[in-house]
Amino acid sequence: MNTDTTSVPTSYALSLLQAATDNGCNTDDILQELGIDRAALEETRFFSAIKYGQLYQRLMWLMQDECFGMFSGGKVRNGSFRLMCLTVIQCTNLRQAILRASEFCEICRGFYVKNDIEEKDGIAQVSMCGISSVTEEQWREMLANVSPNQVRTSLAVWHRFNCWLIGREIELEALHFSFPCPEEFKQMAEIYPAEFKFEQDFCGFSFSSEYLDYPLVQNQETLMDFIRSAPYHLVINDSTQSSLKSKVRAILSKDVSVSMPSAEAVASRLNLSVTTLRRRLQGEETSYQRIKDECRMEAAFHYLGCPDLSNTCIAERLGFDESSAFFRAFKKWTGITPGEYRKRL
Repeated sequence: MNTDTTSVPTSYALSLLQAATDNGCNTDDILQELGIDRAALEETRFFSAIKYGQLYQRLMWLMQDECFGMFSGGKVRNGSFRLMCLTVIQCTNLRQAILRASEFCEICRGFYVKNDIEEKDGIAQVSMCGISSVTEEQWREMLANVSPNQVRTSLAVWHRFNCWLIGREIELEALHFSFPCPEEFKQMAEIYPAEFKFEQDFCGFSFSSEYLDYPLVQNQETLMDFIRSAPYHLVINDSTQSSLKSKVRAILSKDVSVSMPSAEAVASRLNLSVTTLRRRLQGEETSYQRIKDECRMEAAFHYLGCPDLSNTCIAERLGFDESSAFFRAFKKWTGITPGEYRKRL
């Protein structure tokens, strides 16, 4: 049984492939490895989020750049994201965390772009800007040459990262872009829950400043699981769809272990009765259990890509009581065993 029903706009994948091609990468070989048909990809409007995540991680590894496909200004060495997280989780609240992440970008090799924060009339505005060594002229040139999708991806990643830090969804007031509306953004602008604003003085996002005082709920123990799949979940879970399925998925994907919240708990967080939750998900041709399986399956793909994790360890991280239960579930999802999947990597 294939549980892969979550999708992203095809432009995400095409933009990523174009960036890889521009950097001298043979994308035909990668697509063949991942079982992706380029012709079919170019003819459809939506693309499997799972396949997109696999493609993204593969390209980051090949390019040796943790911020590949994002607006960083340079090549960020592997391990930088982990070090930034270890630094940031020591902060007291979200305001301090955003500022500390900005300080990290100032000193970490490969980052030429950081986030600035401004508060006014109850609204927090997070904007992208150059680090202190980047002149205004250089910053204007960087903005003129960056792909709109790289900016969008970067804003999605920083937004999702902030949500993870405080353990709850941050409802955006608006997304701000310095360029005119690209053709591929028009579809997203129609379904995105926050307002899209183009030809602005900056690129960034805004939200209620009350979130800045929320305490961080993550620690070193939760971080170690998080970084194994990041920035994968950060990239695809960017709330581009306002459907109930996407909201449930955003809640469940925060923790794929045995402590995943029940349908009753998810319904409560969404201010719904569990009966209404199930009925509305059925109307979207899915279910709580199916979304839960999707989240576990995606996490399994990425854990299996970590050579230091045994299958038994992965089963435990995914909340299975026994390795055999994980093996059966994985074969049901994919038609092959975890061992066979690892051989194909």
